[in-house]
Parts: sequence; C-alpha cells; structure tokens
Amino acid sequence: MSGYIFDLTIVALLVIGLTALNGVITNSIGERLFGGTKRNEFRDQSMKTQTGWKAIGGKKKPI
Repeated sequence: MSGYIFDLTIVALLVIGLTALNGVITNSIGERLFGGTKRNEFRDQSMKTQTGWKAIGGKKKPI
C-alpha cells in the first residue's frame, strides 16, 4: 500500500510540475514569436511608474 501511495505522489508531482512548466514555456515562446516591438511594454511601464520610489527592506540587523 505504501508503494502505491509513493507512486501516486510521484505521478501527481510530475503532472503538476509539467503543467506549470508547460504554461511558462508556452508563454515565453508566444512572447518571443508574437511580441514584436512591444515585447517589454508592461515591464517598461512598471519601471516608469516605480521611478523615484524609496527602496525598502533588505537592512541587516547588527548582531
């Protein structure tokens, strides 16, 4: 019975992992093929919006 659960877990992880990777790979291929000159439009607009924002976090506390 434990072998069945182990096999089921492995198959479930593979199915979930491959499904997630399939979406990422398909999205990147689509952006490269059909993105044209506006490939970075949303990233560029986000960077323009965040210009001048104060950086927060990342401070290390002294020991």
